Amino acid sequence: MAKWGEGDPRWIVEERADATNVNNWHWTERDVSSWSSECLHQLLHGVQVEGPEGVCQLTEVTKLEGEASINNRKGKLFYFYEWQLRLSWLRMSCRGVKFRGTIDVSNLSDKNDEDDLDICVALCKDQPNTPLLDLMKTSGVQEVRRVLGEYVQRLKSEFGQGMILPTTNALKQHSSVSTKKNEVKTNKTQIIPAPKCSSSTAPCPTGDRNQTCSFDLKETFQTNAHELYRTFISQEFMQVFTRSSAVVDSCCGGKFQLLDGSISGQFTQLVPDKRIDMKWQFRTWPSNHYASVSLELDDRGDDTELRLECRGVPLGEEDSTREGWTRFYFRAIKQTFRYGETPNPGTHLTDGEEVVVRMNC
Repeated sequence: MAKWGEGDPRWIVEERADATNVNNWHWTERDVSSWSSECLHQLLHGVQVEGPEGVCQLTEVTKLEGEASINNRKGKLFYFYEWQLRLSWLRMSCRGVKFRGTIDVSNLSDKNDEDDLDICVALCKDQPNTPLLDLMKTSGVQEVRRVLGEYVQRLKSEFGQGMILPTTNALKQHSSVSTKKNEVKTNKTQIIPAPKCSSSTAPCPTGDRNQTCSFDLKETFQTNAHELYRTFISQEFMQVFTRSSAVVDSCCGGKFQLLDGSISGQFTQLVPDKRIDMKWQFRTWPSNHYASVSLELDDRGDDTELRLECRGVPLGEEDSTREGWTRFYFRAIKQTFRYGETPNPGTHLTDGEEVVVRMNC
């Protein structure tokens, strides 16, 4: 057997602590099928496109068959993946009229570029013809291509690390550099100034985390109280305007989770079309700390005024919480369901065609 530093490097045994894949010569493989399945579900669910015809959203990945792996040979990485997908899309109005369709992707693989994917869009059986089909064939297909391209980028960036193992010399060099850095740190005295609180509402790391603050908001929506009430308690509607998965038990005592777990809570009181009370929490808050949120709906005929009272917000979180409600609830609902627009008078529903009176979503 050749000695280290002499002869053909393919047959040289290098001293390694792990004694694995010397010189990265041998073939190693990592199965990433499970991660890929979870990643594709996460990226595709809630994808939304909008046009003059309305707003459509991907609601479910109904078929996902295939596999993915990363391989290392001679210090080079090779990515293998092959998937077949079927997606469901939905266009929903506040009056309960729905258009459902499917998107099929048959050749997502390492052999095809993003622009070479075969993507087929269709309406479900018994669905009336609608211009929304053209929207999904253009903007919808383009957005699906983008998302699948993002999956490939994540696959290569997140799972390429660790496949090519460092050599002994590289490990020794890294250890030497780390030792020198530690010596420099121990020879210096670091003086860190104490944190300051700029105002009574700013967070102070050394302060009492139980201190809280409150705020009120008022917003007007161009819809009736029944439609607005349903938007705040329906899982299907919440998934549409948050563009992400949601779990909502729309009953008194029922729990909810939005924006991939960033927001969670529980309904404490539900008065149909009039009032919603809840315990509400953001993920970065202290554990088991919930704010009390009340939504009062005042139906004024042509529109509905919503008054929000939020009590018990952790000190320093008032501005971000207020902005979150304004942006991710109020503004998202208005943009998605067109509750911020004044309806055109005289609009009505005709047979086989959906014409929205109060929103065009």
